[in-house]
Amino acid sequence: MPEVELKPCFLTPRRIQPEYPLFVYLPGMDGTGQLLRSQTAGLERGFDVRCLAIPRQDLTGWDTLTNNVLDLIHTELEKSSQRVVYLCGESFGGCLAMKVAIKAPKLFKRLILINPASAFKLRPWLDWLSQLVELVPECLYDVGALGLLPFLASLQRISDNIRHELLKTMRYVPAETVVWRLSLLREFDIEDEQLRSLTQLTLLIAGGSDRLLPSVNEITRLANIIPNSQPVILPDSGHACLLEEDVNLYEIMQLNNFLEVKSPKIPHLKIPQQHL
Repeated sequence: MPEVELKPCFLTPRRIQPEYPLFVYLPGMDGTGQLLRSQTAGLERGFDVRCLAIPRQDLTGWDTLTNNVLDLIHTELEKSSQRVVYLCGESFGGCLAMKVAIKAPKLFKRLILINPASAFKLRPWLDWLSQLVELVPECLYDVGALGLLPFLASLQRISDNIRHELLKTMRYVPAETVVWRLSLLREFDIEDEQLRSLTQLTLLIAGGSDRLLPSVNEITRLANIIPNSQPVILPDSGHACLLEEDVNLYEIMQLNNFLEVKSPKIPHLKIPQQHL
């Protein structure tokens, strides 16, 4: 796993496609961006993909993270300013995506939120539990990561190698960083009026079997606030739904008429581990 030590950056897949719309993915709590690799080949059918990677020791707040993402996007657009931009955030990254889109609403043609962690406050026991995490000795974090695995993912829907990657990624993030990012989720707040300012087409995706967060309730709430939004529920999927073998994000966008230009339906793709 490549080290990202200085500041957030974009990971770039092997195929650079500046003639395609820019697809920016903001990852979950791990912040590595590595777990998107299971979707990269599918997305490359219609996008030039960039994935945010946050340094494992990064303890910056929402405002700084938001500005860092916007700086990275503007740098990409300097190379080709006329490109359409799709912004996609998953879990923790879903919260960050809302912050980014609200700060620069005209920058994005489409917005995608997947099991956004704005649902964190809908489960008060998670708030309480997240504060207890600060008391857990760092030596026990590996054990805790293993115990959390069934809540993060529908394990029976994920291949063995992806399951191993997920656990390795969870263990990669230091305890101090986990505590800090949980504190960001506890304080995360966006006014309904700000969400109503997001007028671009928005796809809201939730795993119907999410055991970590009440994601279906959250996307239902957001769908009643964000004007041009469309909820999509994946009935058998868990929180880390993009890791599941039967989930193809490009096909979900395609089936819900979310792509700007329609393209032929593609078959389900299994993506080699070396991508992204």
